[in-house]
Amino acid sequence: MQKPTVYLVPSLLDEKGIHTIPPYVVDAIQNCQCFFVENERTARRFLKQLWKEMVIDDYEWFVIHKTESDAVNSFKQKLKEGKNIAIISEAGCPGVADPGQLLVAAAQEMNIEIKPLVGPNSILLALMASGMNGQQFQFLGYLPIDIQQRIQSIKTLESESKKKNCTQLFIETPYRNNQLLEIILKTCHPSTLLCLGVDITGEKEWIKTKSVEEWKKEKIDIHKRPAIFLLLAK
Repeated sequence: MQKPTVYLVPSLLDEKGIHTIPPYVVDAIQNCQCFFVENERTARRFLKQLWKEMVIDDYEWFVIHKTESDAVNSFKQKLKEGKNIAIISEAGCPGVADPGQLLVAAAQEMNIEIKPLVGPNSILLALMASGMNGQQFQFLGYLPIDIQQRIQSIKTLESESKKKNCTQLFIETPYRNNQLLEIILKTCHPSTLLCLGVDITGEKEWIKTKSVEEWKKEKIDIHKRPAIFLLLAK
């Protein structure tokens, strides 16, 4: 039996960004028998965009969203059967601010070959375009929902950024973007730099870096738009 391979397949950040997926991703997909995905409906539609001739029902499908730990046993079993597996998250790269890491860890424990495939990642794309420190940075995912905890978290991030000259990156659920932006502008020092990356890889993409003082003069509405926030204290 041939030893299996796990492919980490990048997905779209924007539904019209199919051009951001390299052609060799299709080769990997064609080599797989099983798909472990965050959202089966979205993944099926995405794969049909990449490979129109794909017969969806010829493959095995497993959903990992919110039940990732439950999917590990099925994942291990399919690897023992010698099947190549693709892991696909809802947007961007699996295992990076998205489900998949538990499956990859299981594959590592089993000494299975893992192939991460190149594709769009909002964290790196925003950092590249921000003009901020790309030598030292940290991604923090979501900040606390509680207002007071969130304010304290932002203060701590700003303080650490200034002390270490470190770029801080974080995200928010799109319908809470405006609220987070408002808190940042009220909490941070006027000279602190804030970069907003909005609709990255989409038709309406923009990535801009300004000081907090400068942002306060702008009228920004990023409600329900995919966004990432970068902060660098001066």
